[in-house]
Amino acid sequence: MHHSPRIFLSPPHQSGGEFAFVRETFRTNYLAPGGPMVEAFEAEFTDFTGIAYCLALDSGTAAMHLALRELGVGAGDLILASSLTFIGSISPVTFLGGELCFIDANRSSWTMDPELLAEKLAACAKAGRLPKAVIPTDLYGQSADLDRILEICRPYGVPVIEDTAEAVGARYKDRHAGKGARATVFSFNGNKIITTAGGGMLASDDPELIRHARFLSNQAREPFPHYEHREIGYNYRMSSLAAAVGRGQFQVLEERVQRKRGIFAFYQEQLGGLPGISFMPEASYGCGNRWLTVITVDETAFGATPEQLRLALEQENIEARPIWKPMHMQPIFAACEAVGGGVSEDLFRRGLCLPSGTALTEADLSRICGIVRRQGNS
Repeated sequence: MHHSPRIFLSPPHQSGGEFAFVRETFRTNYLAPGGPMVEAFEAEFTDFTGIAYCLALDSGTAAMHLALRELGVGAGDLILASSLTFIGSISPVTFLGGELCFIDANRSSWTMDPELLAEKLAACAKAGRLPKAVIPTDLYGQSADLDRILEICRPYGVPVIEDTAEAVGARYKDRHAGKGARATVFSFNGNKIITTAGGGMLASDDPELIRHARFLSNQAREPFPHYEHREIGYNYRMSSLAAAVGRGQFQVLEERVQRKRGIFAFYQEQLGGLPGISFMPEASYGCGNRWLTVITVDETAFGATPEQLRLALEQENIEARPIWKPMHMQPIFAACEAVGGGVSEDLFRRGLCLPSGTALTEADLSRICGIVRRQGNS
């Protein structure tokens, strides 16, 4: 039935430059973690983001775990986080025994609603139990309103860790997304805008935070000829091979952002006029990387549900996917408090992520749009 090759949601797209770096890694026999390739990748990332210190790790989840450790999160500590996110950005809170409270998104950006955050922080202060951190997620490549969130948290002295996993290459005001948070977490998972085939980065303007996180990422091994440990660490370092791939990918990041935005514009032009189809908005304060093009479907106006659309695409061997299921709706977090929730629930019910790989051709995109169009009433 499937004569056409599968179109994935957001597959890796090679730049052609990766192999030179990979070959260099083999040539120098530096297959251990750390080393010159990893250091070069960290330095390039620092230059690009303007965040002073970067630590390459084996996943974004590991980066978040270390960030929370650096803030001293422990058993019973409260963390406020975006409900509309991927679980990797918040599961490390549970590794450390922390307690999550989920904050809803707002309609204008689909990211953490600062006004709900302000209400919750005021209530926390009144109850005498401030959160240990706030984790806003930059959803689908769009930055949360960081300055507003920092302004809300500052009087309470609550640090912000920005989950910028999906937003490599995105801008917030005049700077890279995540710049200005106490710590920022990036991901280079296989589906991200650039990939190391799995990997992440922890970034901060605080040298001590990154220095100690680097120590923890290497099994907290003290500087002795033998193995000496005074703290529990982790095995979280990025491999040289992953960093080599990352450096090759990094060379085309700006092009990839432009292409992702071009794909979004193509879909918007082709489908934006259909009744019942809307697109994820772009907040006025930034320029997202449009990692995924996300639509919402009003079933009554359009004539089909997002799930019917997804299945129609799947019939043609094309992968589309629902929006992240909000964390407050996940069975594992049923006992956690949620502030609001209606917006993210509605987006989950009506949302669909369309194929957004940067190697898609105009013909692929036209074909996808044709299938979507045929499902509607119009």
